Amino acid sequence: MTGRDLLGNRLLCGAIGVAGLFCLLEAAGRTRLIDPDQFPLASTVVDRAASIVQDGEFISDVASTLGIWAVGLLIATVIGVTAGFLLGTIPGVERALRPIMEFLRPIPSIALIPLGLSLFSDRFDMKITVIVYAATWPILINTMYGLKDVDPIAKETLRSFGFGRLAVLWRVSLPSVAPFISTGVRLASAIALIVGISAELLGGGSEGIGSYVLENSGGLDAMEYIIAAALWAGVLGLVTNSLFILAERRAFRWYSARTEVV
Repeated sequence: MTGRDLLGNRLLCGAIGVAGLFCLLEAAGRTRLIDPDQFPLASTVVDRAASIVQDGEFISDVASTLGIWAVGLLIATVIGVTAGFLLGTIPGVERALRPIMEFLRPIPSIALIPLGLSLFSDRFDMKITVIVYAATWPILINTMYGLKDVDPIAKETLRSFGFGRLAVLWRVSLPSVAPFISTGVRLASAIALIVGISAELLGGGSEGIGSYVLENSGGLDAMEYIIAAALWAGVLGLVTNSLFILAERRAFRWYSARTEVV
């Protein structure tokens, strides 16, 4: 089976699953297994989602969320990759910083939003800081573990030909760890989107999907707006994740082939 056929099958299965869930929720609302006064019908939510995407204010809020997401993810990538190489190539640095990492990593990023509000008067700086903190960890960890997967024979071969540490790092370690970094960035992209929207919800402000939800959460049809906005947030996450997967497959075909052989 070719990659195109596999992708087509996945899309078909995904479409069937979404259609099945829609029909199930719609039937549950129509038969009042789920109270439509508390939770709107699936068809109502879809109609609301189709209407808000035509709203210029909502499109502007989506663009604002994506802008913060992109900036935060870019900064997290630079920090995560740099720190990952330092920790993964210098054992003394890893031993010294490992206790700090194990202490900070389990702290929920959402819990840091109130702290960010007290430290930063600018909402943009607060959102970026929280996103960077949350998104750095998967990139950092994947970079470190990717370095441990580098073939030691390849490194020793280059050293035997007189190449220095930086040359070995550039010619062997970086290409080998690149797929791990890519996976870390893909995981971090979803985390960054979740944390960014959460920061908009909890931190206030006038821009972003979270702010749009807050502004429209006081009316009689507030639940429709909330679920419709959440639906579009899920679509954004799905699209960005799919784009990252497609880029990984194109950029690292050699790695996919190697893992399939293994």
